[in-house]
Amino acid sequence: MNAASMFDMRGRVALVTGGRGLYGAPISEGLAEAGAHVLIASRNRQACCDLAAALVERGLSAEGVSLDLADDQSIHELTEDIARRYGSVDVLVNNAVSREYYADFEQMSRPLMASSLDVNILGTMGLTQALLPLMRTKGSGSIINISSIQGVIAPHFPYYDQDQSSPVGYTLEKWGLIGFTKWLAARYGREGIRANAISPGGYDPLLEEKRPVFYRTYATHTPLGKWPDRDDIKGPVCFLASDASRYVTGHNLVMDGGFTIW
Repeated sequence: MNAASMFDMRGRVALVTGGRGLYGAPISEGLAEAGAHVLIASRNRQACCDLAAALVERGLSAEGVSLDLADDQSIHELTEDIARRYGSVDVLVNNAVSREYYADFEQMSRPLMASSLDVNILGTMGLTQALLPLMRTKGSGSIINISSIQGVIAPHFPYYDQDQSSPVGYTLEKWGLIGFTKWLAARYGREGIRANAISPGGYDPLLEEKRPVFYRTYATHTPLGKWPDRDDIKGPVCFLASDASRYVTGHNLVMDGGFTIW
């Protein structure tokens, strides 16, 4: 197979949860640029439709859809719609994360933690579970779970500003996503379904303005000497979504400028 054609995703359908977020938007855009028809999903359907419209104006293929990972009916309705219109999805990117239930560890209650896990872990697992029968029938599929460098290491609190923290739930859930990825890869590989994770470093275009000391400290202690740019996640996602990675499964691709090697 020609190397360039391995990345060609024309004729494929990709679903991106949290598809309008900081990383969700470039993920959706990158997959559309690679030729896929992208279903941009979140609770805010209008925002997803707005992004899809902007991509369509560029001659790309995308649409906004509604999805609430806390609601099994929402998952069911989207799955049924995908099955009816497309038969299956070729790519599922589990990118959505709800931060509304996060709190400092000493203030965390059992209900708060349960609410966070219900969306970020159980919701992600529920959507994957719902779509797997479609992938199994087709005999192929690529599942990409967006974790974080905090799914690889612990937060480096000495770099944080005095009023800055990192919630325990985020670290717990991102480590869990990597374990889920490896389980999926082991369980469904013989059926042509691959599962991989990406662990990016933090991205916030306003961070240099909001937290200049933390911004500079992080960059200084990163081998590449900088924070990721908006488009940096496109390559890893398109690689893992396409035939370019057809013999890669169970892998966690760390995209952090080398931060975690020091």
